[in-house]
Amino acid sequence: MSILLVVTLAALAPTHALAQSADSTAVASPDTTPVVTKPAARQHAGSTTYLVPELEDAGYRISRGPERFAHRIGFSPAYGQLGDNKLFAFRIGYSPNTWLGYEASLGHNPAEGLHALLHTFNVIVRKPLPGRFQPYLTLGYGMLTVYPGQALNADPVTKNTLTYGGGLELYIRDDVAVRGEMRGASVIGQELNQSSAVVYDYREYTIGFAFYRNLGS
Repeated sequence: MSILLVVTLAALAPTHALAQSADSTAVASPDTTPVVTKPAARQHAGSTTYLVPELEDAGYRISRGPERFAHRIGFSPAYGQLGDNKLFAFRIGYSPNTWLGYEASLGHNPAEGLHALLHTFNVIVRKPLPGRFQPYLTLGYGMLTVYPGQALNADPVTKNTLTYGGGLELYIRDDVAVRGEMRGASVIGQELNQSSAVVYDYREYTIGFAFYRNLGS
């Protein structure tokens, strides 16, 4: 009888241990409630976040309609030549509609003996075309101020200037274009000891970039 009792207890012991182990596991199991996390900010390749989200998937595509030229501001740094010397220019403009624009320009024309500043206000007229190449015409008025070098004992001289010409933009995207331009600059001056006006004609060639930002309708 005692042997039978021992065998019975030995057979029941593993089952009881398993039950206790299962109970302890159930008590110690962690909370499995899923944690909701906010999606990470959308980023372009190279971990660059777009300031204008709608341009993230735009790539190098351009809009086909003429409305992309209306209600926008533009900034255009450029490098080129005025006459026989170098020219560094910066332009800022605004387009109230699809075919008309206003632009203020400041150019620096350095030279060995003297240097000049050319500041003008121009009107830009264009006819929007399908595609990336967009020509335009420009006409304006400004002032050319010539500063003599240290070797010359003279004051700066300011002359009226009329500018005219045209250019071509190659659009990489709606907001970025490569811009080339050719202008004529007619400086109205006066010869020494002469009362009549004299016009000096110069040629201005520049190339640079144009960056645009649409202000909405």
